[in-house]
Amino acid sequence: MSARPRLLYVSLFYPPSRASGVYRAKTTADLFAESGWDVTVATADEGYFASLAGSTDPSLVPGIDESVRVKRVSPPSSEGSVLASVRAGLGKRADRRFEARFFPEKYWGWARRVLEESLREHSRRPFDLVLATGNPNSAFAVAQQFKERTGTPYLLDFRDSWTLDLFTGKEAHAEDSADGRWERRCVEGAAGISFVNEPIREWYAARYPEAADRMTVVLNGWDEEYLDTEAQAGHGEPGPHTDFAFVGTLTRQHLVKRMGAGLDALRRANPELGARIRLYGYLGYFEDSRAGLMRKLGLDGESGGDPAVEYRGPIPKSEISSVYARSDVLLFLAGGSKYVTSGKVFEYMATGKPVVSIHKKGSDAERFLRDYPLWFKPESLEADDVAAAMRSAADAARSPDPDLTARALDHGVQWSRRRSLRRLVETAETCLVR
Repeated sequence: MSARPRLLYVSLFYPPSRASGVYRAKTTADLFAESGWDVTVATADEGYFASLAGSTDPSLVPGIDESVRVKRVSPPSSEGSVLASVRAGLGKRADRRFEARFFPEKYWGWARRVLEESLREHSRRPFDLVLATGNPNSAFAVAQQFKERTGTPYLLDFRDSWTLDLFTGKEAHAEDSADGRWERRCVEGAAGISFVNEPIREWYAARYPEAADRMTVVLNGWDEEYLDTEAQAGHGEPGPHTDFAFVGTLTRQHLVKRMGAGLDALRRANPELGARIRLYGYLGYFEDSRAGLMRKLGLDGESGGDPAVEYRGPIPKSEISSVYARSDVLLFLAGGSKYVTSGKVFEYMATGKPVVSIHKKGSDAERFLRDYPLWFKPESLEADDVAAAMRSAADAARSPDPDLTARALDHGVQWSRRRSLRRLVETAETCLVR
């Protein structure tokens, strides 16, 4: 092993990708580099990110640690074609099995190329550890196949889930399905498996009890390099408008209509607040998601839309601090069940601003918001109850209590992403054989 242990980090979504998991991936690679590791990130090329999501966030690239080597692997143009993949077989027994069973995911062509190129590099200068993050789940297959070929230990970091549907809490893939078999193979061979919250870890521990002692929780968090918590002070004298903001990727899982109904009820009962909603971020994860969500928001140009609701579009991460600074109240919309935390909750709390929840009860995010002094939770999702919570949050924003704000900040800043992800580095260090 070299003086600096070598890490192969398999992460499809990495800067300048604008996928929600990219911040975890970037900070993970940076932390390993800062901790003395020689880091190689296997990811996709920039054009692929643009074609997949319709946009990228170039502002993330300059922040990558200079010592991190980024290897951009292009997916095959025929990705998803079984015939093309079989014809490109690697020839070895493990790879034939990988090809013949056809990994059940559209990203597997990219994963196969990562495996091929990483094995060639390993033959010249060995890696000491592989860390794979998913989704896509084919990243986990790369780690498992790499170990089968070379004996190199690997860690799995589940940013999402594989055989669990986070939004329904039900099994997404049966254990005897192709996905189920691949997941078991990957989990059983891993030296460590991390999850973003305790409910998901518990579910996987029950599914794979023989691997439970290797499972840990590595939470998401807010990004210290992008959010200036000291710049989030109140605006002084209240202005003619109370600005409610949603920041993040808006999806079909979010209760957009409940949010709109709450705003309508608030404006009717309290016209003096000048309440309005500003939406910052992406509409869906993929380019074809935008049109449907625009219609759902009443912003398609056909239904007229509510002038009090304005979609401001995506914001580069480098500008996120100023967006929060000019917002009065933050709207937390989260889809799903007890298995969904949403990384955005940590960023919201780190601002020290009032936060209104507009989501179904039982989200794992409530576990963290419960002790946040400026959390406003509606009694129900009916319009009047949502409006009442928004009114209380507006009052807190327009007449801020310095002590309450300080306590909110103290609670929020503890959930930094860097602090959380250090646990991954610590786990990796136990895998090294000197």
